[in-house]
Amino acid sequence: MKELNISKASVTSYLPYEKGVYFPVETDSNNISIGAERIRRMRKREKVLEELRTEQSEEALWTAVIEFRGYKFRTYSGLVFSYSLKKGRCGVYMKELFIDRRENSKSLAWSSVLLAFHNIPQIGCVVDRPKALGDIRGVTYIYAMFYRFGLINVPEKAKEKMKPVKNL
Repeated sequence: MKELNISKASVTSYLPYEKGVYFPVETDSNNISIGAERIRRMRKREKVLEELRTEQSEEALWTAVIEFRGYKFRTYSGLVFSYSLKKGRCGVYMKELFIDRRENSKSLAWSSVLLAFHNIPQIGCVVDRPKALGDIRGVTYIYAMFYRFGLINVPEKAKEKMKPVKNL
């Protein structure tokens, strides 16, 4: 700096630069921005969905259900809902989804989700309406989840009503 008679900022600007990782995966979510946390969460969700689409297994479906808890979906009629999972005594998620669309919403049993999941191969490419998955309690919520997970396709008119909700 003294030899060249230039400022410290000028010397720094001439130094070689290597772009590094700003927030490695190990970084605690409390130490990164809300936007970075949202991006991290969506990347993880997309990875889980890719695994679900290739495997088409119950285990991969359960992993996707865990990852998407708190995510806002839209039903076939356009109503917004999300679900939560409760943890059992040993810290493992219980296989019951608690829908929080309104005050007194009921829970959705995992067996209902599996029943609809196993009906997908018989239905075909496009599932016209939720009841096509079967006469299952809470099928409108399952229909929305499966559409978001990429397991089923819906008609064009349903796509308009089921447009994604801005999730934070």
